[in-house]
Amino acid sequence: MNTPTTQQDKLVRVLARGDVLALAFGAMIGWGWIVLTGTAIQSAGSLGAIIAFVIGGLAIVLVGLTYAELASAMPKVGGEHVYSYRALGHFASFICTWAIILGYLSVVAFEAVALPTVVEHLAPDYAVGHLWTIAGWDVKATWVAVGVGGSLAMMLINYFGVTTASLVQKVVTGMILVVGVMFVTGALFEGEVVNMSPLFTEADTGVVAGIMAVLVMVPFLFVGFDVIPQAAEEIDLPYKAIGKVLMMSVALAVVWYALIILATSLALNSTELAASSLSVPDAMGNLFNAAWASNLMVLAGIAGIITSWNAFYIGGSRAIYALARAGMLPAPFAKLHPRYKTPTNAIFLMGFLSCIAPFFGRPALVWIVNAGGLGIVIAYFFVAVSFVVLRVREPEMERPFRIRHGKLCGTLAILLSFGMACLYLPGSPAALSGAEWGIFAGWTLLGLALYAHSLRTYGRAYSDRHMLADL
Repeated sequence: MNTPTTQQDKLVRVLARGDVLALAFGAMIGWGWIVLTGTAIQSAGSLGAIIAFVIGGLAIVLVGLTYAELASAMPKVGGEHVYSYRALGHFASFICTWAIILGYLSVVAFEAVALPTVVEHLAPDYAVGHLWTIAGWDVKATWVAVGVGGSLAMMLINYFGVTTASLVQKVVTGMILVVGVMFVTGALFEGEVVNMSPLFTEADTGVVAGIMAVLVMVPFLFVGFDVIPQAAEEIDLPYKAIGKVLMMSVALAVVWYALIILATSLALNSTELAASSLSVPDAMGNLFNAAWASNLMVLAGIAGIITSWNAFYIGGSRAIYALARAGMLPAPFAKLHPRYKTPTNAIFLMGFLSCIAPFFGRPALVWIVNAGGLGIVIAYFFVAVSFVVLRVREPEMERPFRIRHGKLCGTLAILLSFGMACLYLPGSPAALSGAEWGIFAGWTLLGLALYAHSLRTYGRAYSDRHMLADL
C-alpha cells in the first residue's frame, strides 16, 4: 500500500531572518492596500479608517502572539495542523488546517485576478477576445492569459525551491518599501491637512458604523503572518527568534496600513477620493504632479500581488503537504522533489486552481475571497483555543518565545477570532451570500470526503504515530 511513509526526504532549513520577515510582511501587504484604501477612508473618514486598522491590527496582534508562542514551541511544517492536533486531537486538526487552506487558496485565486486587473491601468483596453459573460462581466481572452501566465510563473518559482521563492520575495518587498517611503514622505511635505476632512464619517452614517465597515476588511488584509508557522521546518533560526520575527511582521503591517491611509488622505480631498478608482496611485500622482509617479505606484501594487501570491503558494502547499504527510490527505500530496525539496504535487494543485481562477472573471472571485475569509478566522479560532488548552494542560512545555499573561491573551484571542467569524454570519456587514455559503459548504464536504478516504486507506493509527513522532 502506498502511504506517506514512502517519502523519506525532508524539508531543508534555509530561510534566514530577512527571508522570513519578507515572507510574512510581503504576504500581508499584498494588493489590498492599493484598491481598498480609498474605500476605507470614505467609509470611516481619514482618522476613523486609521483607528479601525489600529483596532483590527491589535486584534491580529493578540492572535499573532498565540501563533508566535506555538510556532517557537513546535516549529513543524503545517503550523496550525500541529498545534491543534496536540491540543484538540485528530479531527479538529484536520478541520483547522483545511479551513486555512481555503483561506490561502482564496488569496491565490484573488491574485490571479488582481494581476490582469491592474495591468489595465498600465495598458488600457488591452483586454480583447470575448469568451463569455459571468455575473454581468465580460471575460476576455487576453485578460485571462495574463492571469494564467502569472499563475504559471509563480508555480515555477515555487517548484524550484523555497530559496528561489524567498529571493524573489525579498527583492520585490524591497521595491514596495522604497515606493512606500517615497509616497509617505511626499505626503508629509506636500500634502494638505485640510484634505483629511472629514476625520470621521458624517453623522447620518455614524462613526461606529463607519469604523465597523472598515474592520470587516481586516482579516483578509492582515492574513499572511501565519505563513511563517507553515514553513517552520524550512526556517534556519533559533526557535525563540521565530516568534519574534512573526510579531515584528505583524507590527510592520499595522504601521504600513496606517501610514498609507494617512498619506492618501493628505494627498486627495474627498471629491478627488470619490472620483478615484485606485486612490493610492492617484494620490502618488497628485503629490508628484506626474503620471510616472502614479504608474510607479501601480508597479508597487503589482509587486504586492507577487509577494502575496508567492507567500500563499508557500503557505498553502506546506499545509496540504503536512496533512498528506500525516495521512489525512492522499499520499501523492506528501511527495517532495528529490533535488529542490519542495512539495511538488501540492504546488501543482495550487497552480492548477490559480490558473483556472481567471476564467471565472472578477465578480465570481469575490465569492471565493469572502468564503476564504471565513476559513481564515475559523483557523485563528482553533489556534487560539489550542493555545489556551496547552497552557492549562501542559504548563511545563518548553516555550522559547513565551508571552506574558498568556491565558488572558489567549482568551482575548479566542473572543476576537470568534467575533471576526461572526462578522460573516447573516445580519452582519460582511454576511456571506448564498453563493459564498455554497463554496464554503462545498469545500467542507470535499475535505470530509478526502479525510474519510485517507483514514480508510492509511488508518488512524498511522496518522497518530506520525503526529506523535513529530511532537
